[in-house]
Amino acid sequence: MTSLRLLPLLHSLLVLQVHLSNQLEDNKIPASLCTGHPGTPGSPGVHGSPGQPGRDGRDGRDAAPGEKGQKGDRGESGETGVRGLTGDSGDPGQKGERGEPGECAVAPKSAFSAKLSQGNTLPLNVGDAVHFDTIMLNEQGDYNKETGRFTCKVPGVYYFAVHATVYRASLQFDLMKNGHVVASYFQFYGNWPKPASLSGGSLLHLVPGDQVWVQMALSEYNGFYSSTKTDSTFSGFLVYSDWKNSAVFA
Repeated sequence: MTSLRLLPLLHSLLVLQVHLSNQLEDNKIPASLCTGHPGTPGSPGVHGSPGQPGRDGRDGRDAAPGEKGQKGDRGESGETGVRGLTGDSGDPGQKGERGEPGECAVAPKSAFSAKLSQGNTLPLNVGDAVHFDTIMLNEQGDYNKETGRFTCKVPGVYYFAVHATVYRASLQFDLMKNGHVVASYFQFYGNWPKPASLSGGSLLHLVPGDQVWVQMALSEYNGFYSSTKTDSTFSGFLVYSDWKNSAVFA
């Protein structure tokens, strides 16, 4: 009899348990079961200590050198840069050793003057040089009385002059340079009782080796004359030299 009375009570408890288990399974706790108050927040945790160093990695092996690449194309020229500022002057260099004494430059000279001696036999053939055989000046030795020719040693401009005393015959002569006539002179004899004169001169440019002389132009016009009172002369001198071409100043 007592067991039959407890059956309704057991049934109610079973229903309540099933009901509560379903809520717990669904994580839905009834508010009526949560009766506690929230707890106080905890303090921050202590920082952890540094970890131990990791192991060193192994060195890799050296690879074989790669092949040399092809030369690249030449690049275009760049624009010219702006000119830089002038640098500071350098320190003066040390004084060099004194050189050896040089030779003193001497201005080149060339001059001569010669005349016919008394009783000199004059050439009668055309093309023969007149030998002015008495030397009055010939310091450099450029005139040769044996040939009657002047030979140039110093290049430059020269002046040559011929003064002839004409007597008992007409006279015609040429001033020659290397076999070419550069000037001709003539004096006619008109049976004058006294000697006459014939003079002429010319400027010539000469180089070493050139020769200048007086030459008979016509065999019948050979009236050169010389005596104690009158002379026939041949003279020449250097007016100015070609400095840059002169052997003296080379």
